[in-house]
This record gives sequence, structure tokens and C-alpha cells, in this order.
Amino acid sequence: MPHRLALLPLLLLAASGVQAQQVYRCPGPPVLYTDALSAKEAQEKGCRSIEGTPITILQSPKPRPAASGATAGAPVQRTGNDGRVEPAQQKVRDDERRRVLEGELREGEQRLAELQREYQGGQPERRGDERNFQKYLDRVAELKASITRQEADIQALKREISKLP
Repeated sequence: MPHRLALLPLLLLAASGVQAQQVYRCPGPPVLYTDALSAKEAQEKGCRSIEGTPITILQSPKPRPAASGATAGAPVQRTGNDGRVEPAQQKVRDDERRRVLEGELREGEQRLAELQREYQGGQPERRGDERNFQKYLDRVAELKASITRQEADIQALKREISKLP
């Protein structure tokens, strides 16, 4: 009697006319498991049948909502259900951001002044290790590129500071 109960689902499937689809494992990054291929398509793509192989399906965890710019572990003060930060808290954040950006701006301007002093308008002094003139030219080109990058960084910092309230 227990064997008959085990066969009952198979008999119901056969009686209803539903056929079990063959599942294939197709190679390549990412590995693909599918039942949407015919046997011929699976063979052409190098897919193998996984008939009889146990399959484990894992449900991914639900993503947690982001902390919307707050520091990890720090309590976020909100005014209500609309997700806004209290004006006093926002002012503290803006002031801190301005302080950090202005510090970076000062450092960037100091670094630019050092690079320009060393560059000397395109005629820096040759070093002892630059007996080969090409080494000197390479250093001059690197200095010029560094000055250009530093100027771009300073302009970006100024734009960010100007956006602050």
C-alpha cells in the first residue's frame, strides 16, 4: 500500500497530460540552469542534463534599506514620517562638510604652489640623477600633468563648497 501512495503523484501527472521538462546546466559565466531548451539546443550549447541530480534552491535575503547618508551606528534624527533630517542636524552636517572641503582646498592649494615652484614655468632645475635628457623631459611632463590635475581638483572642491548652503 505505501508504494501505491508514492506513485500517486506520478500517475496524476501522466493522467493530466503534463510532461516533466528536462532541466539543463549550461556552462559559462554565469552558469545557467534552464528547462527552456530543446535537447538539440542544449547539445549545441554544450549543456548537460541534470536528471537525477539533487537541486537546492536558496532564497536570497531581503535587502535592508540604506541608512541615507548617516554614519553607521549613529542614530538618525528625523522630523516625521517623510524621512527628512531635522534642520539643526542638517546644519551640523553641512558645517562639518564645509570644514572638511575647505581643509582639502587649503591642502590642494599648498600642493599646487609647491608643484608650480618646482616646475618654474616649464624650466625646472635638472637633478643629478637626470644625466639622460629624456629623464628630465619625463619629469617635466609629469610635473605639468600633476599641476593640471591639482588645478582640476581645486576647481572641483570650489564647486562643491559653492553648492553648500
